[in-house]
This record gives sequence, C-alpha cells and structure tokens, in this order.
Amino acid sequence: MDNYASTTTFMQNNKITMNYIATTFFGLENVLAEELTALGAENVEKLNRAVSFNGDKLMLYKANYNLRTALKILVPIFSFNATDNDIFYRRVKKIEWQKFIDVKNTFAIDCVASGDVFTHSKYMALKTKDAICDYFREKKGIRPNVDVETPDLRVNVHIYGNKVDISLDSTGVPMSRRGYRRSHTIAPINEVLAAGLLKISGWDTQKTLIDPMCGSGTIAIEAALMALNIAPGSFRNFAFEKWKDFDVELFKKMKHDCYNAINRGKKINILAFDIDPAALDIASNNARNAGVEKMIEFDRKDFFANDNNFRNCLLITNPPYGERLEDPEKIADFYKRIGDRLKKSYTDCQAWIICGNAKAAKSVGLRASKKTTLYNGPIECKFMRFDMY
Repeated sequence: MDNYASTTTFMQNNKITMNYIATTFFGLENVLAEELTALGAENVEKLNRAVSFNGDKLMLYKANYNLRTALKILVPIFSFNATDNDIFYRRVKKIEWQKFIDVKNTFAIDCVASGDVFTHSKYMALKTKDAICDYFREKKGIRPNVDVETPDLRVNVHIYGNKVDISLDSTGVPMSRRGYRRSHTIAPINEVLAAGLLKISGWDTQKTLIDPMCGSGTIAIEAALMALNIAPGSFRNFAFEKWKDFDVELFKKMKHDCYNAINRGKKINILAFDIDPAALDIASNNARNAGVEKMIEFDRKDFFANDNNFRNCLLITNPPYGERLEDPEKIADFYKRIGDRLKKSYTDCQAWIICGNAKAAKSVGLRASKKTTLYNGPIECKFMRFDMY
C-alpha cells in the first residue's frame, strides 16, 4: 500500500507536525535520541543508524542547526512497495513534485538500494530522475535540470527489498562538515563521531578534558563548542534554505535565539597536545575558525614524556591504529606504551580511547570498564573506557 506524507500542509503551515528521520553513525543512536528529546522533539524513536521524531517546521530548522551527533535530517514524503522497475517508476512519477520544485529549479538524487529486488543504486537513482523529469514534461512540457553539487532539491531514495522510502534531504552537505575544519592531518576523526565520543563519555564540562594526540583538534573543538553551547550549524548553510516553503524570518529568529543562548562566560579547561608542530598549527587554525581558540590550550607535548602528570581529568583520544602505523609489532608496542603511560601519568583519571584495531586495543594491557562499538568511516572501532587509580 502506498503511504503519502501530508506534503500539502507541510508546504503551507509552519505548525503542522511532520515525521522526520535523523541519520547518524552506528552506535550513536542513543545519544542522538537524547539530543532530540532535549531539543523538544516528540515521539523520538531509535532506529538502525537513525532516529525518527516528530515536530513542526521550526523543529526541522532547530534539528539541523543544533544536533551534534546527526548526519542528515530527512523528510519522508512517500513510501511504497515495488516488485519491478516499471512499478517503481510509476510510483515515483505519481508524487506531486511541483509542490517541491519548479521547472526552473535543479535537483539531485541520492539512492541506497539493498536486497534481491533492486540491486543497483545508481540505476535506481537514474529511474527516479527519469520519473521526475517525465512528470514535469507531461505537466509543463519542460523538465528541471539535474545539479549533483548544489541542487535546489536533494531527493533521498532508500530501498530495502521491495520497500521504497522517498524523502527530501533537508541538510545537503552532511552535518559532520561543520565548516570550521578547512585543513586536517592524516586520518582525522569525523566531527559527528567526535561529538558522539564526548556525549558517550559523559563529560560534564567541569573536569579538565585532555586530548594528548589531538591531530586536527577536532575532539577539543567539538568539546569547546558543546561547553559554550555554540550550535554546530553556525558555520554553514542547509539544503532547506532553497526550498519553496523556506521561512527566512522563522529561521533568522531561531538563529538569533541560539546566538543569545551561548555561554560566553563559562569557564572550561581543555588541553590539546600533539608531538607534531604542523598538526598543532592546523588544530589552532581550525579552533580559530570555530571561534574557540581562546578556550583550548594547545601545546607541543610528547604523550610518552615523563613530565606529563595529571590528576582527576578526563582523557579522550584517537591514536593511530593501523592506518598510520603499518608494522603490527610497532602497533602493539605503541599501544602497550599508551597503557604504561596512562598508569604512570594519569592518576585518578578516566581515559577513553577509540581504536579500530582489535590487536592494538588488547596491547594496551588494561581492563576496559566499558566498550562501545562505533564506526570511524568504514572501520569498526571500539570506544574503550579505562579507570585509572
């Protein structure tokens, strides 16, 4: 059975409640659900790599602008079952596309297909494009153009078996691309994942936070943004700003309210170290772009040096785990040294390490009190907590 969302009222009334889908990385569903609940979303429900929620147009804007652990916010408009390409094409063509774009606008299709019925994502994206173009040819005698880089409307197609979900992508460029990180070191951690690590660790902004191998500075910068309540969407634009129903005044007021909610006088202590001076330059520049350079103490330090002594701190770091260290013996020795240094120099501290190499993780030589499975890109990782006494 076909299932239409209330697209007509969605375009006409800011107060109409709609269903939205916030996508995220595997393992971050819980913290994303908590963020949405705190933001005021209704009917929050955890899914696989996503969280479903309800809200009005203002909630759509707030979710894109404020969520730290979401990748995209999708607006479902049509769901149906299809058993072959012709049925798929007819169902997509049945959508009233003029409610979302005009022939003068551009659009793009993102498609993910899995299962035995539809096996080629690119081909199904092409069929979706054909259906939209043919819809306008029949209605207007002319079709809108495709723009894969900066479209006026980005359509998301998700196919699992014979179930098809069509959504509008309200975000555009993934929310992990905040806009402050204009350069980075080798294998930087994703901004959304970094925020997720901070959320999972339970950092309350009171304890000193240390990243002793900070690289591009992403963990430290995300921590500063979180502590000061600076919205991660402050540095970028969103796809919904090109939509036909975009309410510029509503969006301006929301941004103004977020700006006034910044904790400018908050005292925090964030330390970011690295042995590589080039990495520290990159990290400092990224922090400056984010407006938090004064909130982070960057310093050139060797994690394994004897002059490092900290007490009652929270440590979170993303050390090399195979992508940057090729020799297995060197990897094992490196992680053994990490464990030894934690025992010697981080008394009464809680240390969190994300690692995508199981053998390396075991080489730390400490018993983890908590492990969470996450993904850093395609790499399955363990985020491990070590309680130092």
